Amino acid sequence: MKATYWHERWRAVSAGMIEAAGNTFLLLVAVRWFHAGATAKGLIASAGSLGLMLTPLVVSLAAHRRWTASRTASRLAVMGALSFLVMAAIPVLPVFMVGSMVAMAASSGAIPLLTHMYQENYPGAKRGSLFSHAIMIRIAVTAGFSMAAGRWLEADLGGFRWLLVVFAGAFAFAAYHLGRCPSSRISNREGVSPLRALRYIREDGVFRLTLFCWMLMGFANLMMNPMRVEMLANPRYGANLRVLEVAFFVSVVPNIARLIMSPIWGWLFDRMNFFVLRVVLNLGFALGIIMLFTTNDRSGLWIGSIIYGVSNGGGDIAWSLWVTKFAPPERVADYMAVHTFLTGVRGMLAPLAAFHLATQYSLSVLGWVSAGLIVLASLMLLPEVPLGRKARKGTMLTEEGGPD
Repeated sequence: MKATYWHERWRAVSAGMIEAAGNTFLLLVAVRWFHAGATAKGLIASAGSLGLMLTPLVVSLAAHRRWTASRTASRLAVMGALSFLVMAAIPVLPVFMVGSMVAMAASSGAIPLLTHMYQENYPGAKRGSLFSHAIMIRIAVTAGFSMAAGRWLEADLGGFRWLLVVFAGAFAFAAYHLGRCPSSRISNREGVSPLRALRYIREDGVFRLTLFCWMLMGFANLMMNPMRVEMLANPRYGANLRVLEVAFFVSVVPNIARLIMSPIWGWLFDRMNFFVLRVVLNLGFALGIIMLFTTNDRSGLWIGSIIYGVSNGGGDIAWSLWVTKFAPPERVADYMAVHTFLTGVRGMLAPLAAFHLATQYSLSVLGWVSAGLIVLASLMLLPEVPLGRKARKGTMLTEEGGPD
């Protein structure tokens, strides 16, 4: 536990910088420097989702090659570093778009491997709290780095090439620490087909329903997430804020709220009924979206950014660790691969849908539709609250066959 905890806190520094790249600066450069169209912006915004879609393949490859989870994640980080270096060397939109997708896919593609590593090295009663400590570091770095990088680009937008080199260094730093975290090989006793894990959707009723509800909520949230940058940076929507202001409202304000709330959410994750926790987080996301996209003054921007950050703090933990409450230990990577694959599917489709729908409808209309989908997903989860009590007590629902 100690080695993983130590290396993960150091890796969180680079993770914060990479998060700033994916959430803010790659899309900001695409809008302001390359003047990218809707499809290019949608693909860049969904770059991390490509990696999530590929997670079943990543897990099966690791199982086939008998690689440890941490070493596989380290190799993916090296791929991300090389991608950013190529982007910096050849600053044209096609290379920037493809490089962004490869780099952020390499980052998100490692998530089931990391969950496997946490399952092995962090005790269940403290897993949420220990994970939240690294999250707090990552959030603080994201906020601080976003301010610094925003000032840098505001002074000289062409300096984004050096920023890409910094992101490459962050990936290399992550690769070093991931390679030194202890972890076992991914089990291949049930085969190494990339589709092997998808059968758990059919076999586990609780897992199936939770994934469906998460699909509704996640599609709505991922549809509006990149539109924050679009709304504030694109002159079409009237705000046309300075680069530093965009970074401030998209990254700094939400991440300060995440930083404050992450240890509380980690404590609640270890003790609270998971389904109740998920519904509370969902309603927070819905309220944040309404405030951000349906109000026309700075107060709405401030309040929406804060609420969004508070909810995101809990969302980080719930999204990353929830399968450890329900899956047998030897199937955690497989369950997580299914979860991340479906996240990738909606993450690829949602930004593309949002940027194209925004050419026909106002952002306030999209905001209300997204909030409605999130509320619907929350209502569908309410019947599962009694089952969440068993998970809180450590009972593996899958071993009981779920509700089917």
